[in-house]
Amino acid sequence: MKTSDFHFDLPDELIARYSMPERSSSRLLVLNPADGQCSDHIFRDLEQMLNPGDLLVFNNTRVIPARLFGEKASGGKLEALIERVLNEHEALAHVRSSRSPKPGQIIILGGVEVEIVGREGALFHLRFLDERPLFEILDAVGHMPLPPYMERADTEEDRERYQTVYAKAPGAVAAPTAGLHFDEPLLERLRNKGVQFAYVTLHVGAGTFQPVKVDNVLEHEMHAEYIEVTQEVVDAVKATRAAGKRVVAVGTTSVRSLESASQNGEIAPFAADSRIFIYPGYRFRSVDAMITNFHLPESTLIMLVSAFAGRDNTMGAYAHAVANKYRFYSYGDAMFLPCSAPVPAEFEQDAQ
Repeated sequence: MKTSDFHFDLPDELIARYSMPERSSSRLLVLNPADGQCSDHIFRDLEQMLNPGDLLVFNNTRVIPARLFGEKASGGKLEALIERVLNEHEALAHVRSSRSPKPGQIIILGGVEVEIVGREGALFHLRFLDERPLFEILDAVGHMPLPPYMERADTEEDRERYQTVYAKAPGAVAAPTAGLHFDEPLLERLRNKGVQFAYVTLHVGAGTFQPVKVDNVLEHEMHAEYIEVTQEVVDAVKATRAAGKRVVAVGTTSVRSLESASQNGEIAPFAADSRIFIYPGYRFRSVDAMITNFHLPESTLIMLVSAFAGRDNTMGAYAHAVANKYRFYSYGDAMFLPCSAPVPAEFEQDAQ
């Protein structure tokens, strides 16, 4: 399986660099994996596509203002992107500067003194020398970590729009973008219809934007992200499937959360880092339907969608989206997969 099998050409003008005025007014492409047919809708039409008793599983992570600008004692400029908060005063971060800072060095980020504790691979271990908790510091001086393909600085509006309306647990440095299309009126209509809700937590890391750099998909080393699936979620998934209803994952992060918790064959509570890598041939254990945005070419995310809907169906849907001028990536439009494509037994694989 080659990385190039998941390539598509995307005109630059189809990259959504700003959000829609109304969340649920985005477009929704519905792909039926059973026959590969596509149909065009508005996201709020999802209400008609879900049934009473279906379970929507959301990722309730909250994006933190993780991008910080500053300088070294020498005056040289640098930029830091928090990857993971370790405690109230320490974090792991990507640091960009003309020369990498050394352990023991003091830098200034957003006016706050920060000590370089050391390195953990490509990441720098930072200690913030301020009595305020780190999340409070970030809220005061940090910037929203917009994806690099937006090619613009963040604005005050991004603080609200690059965040789901149900975001609760701070820790992500990228939004679970499929959830950005839900607004309170749509959620209320879904509740009134009898659609059930459950919440997992996956703190999305900057690794979600890393390209696959190997030709053979199976040689890719997946990045780690923290996932939490509670007993309450496990019970809701089991009850939904026992009733013959669908577990609908909102976004690839919810898919990865549920499937990480199901690696022993049956879903169970899970609270740990996961490097689960889902690509075509994977047999899904806990997800029956999926809502997702349109992803980067040759990314692990388009591979995950291809595992669910079938590679040919997925690439056909992307071609349909390009031809019909859908908006792509984080602030773009969405796709609904109401069921998964069957996987021939000889192609089944377990995720890494």
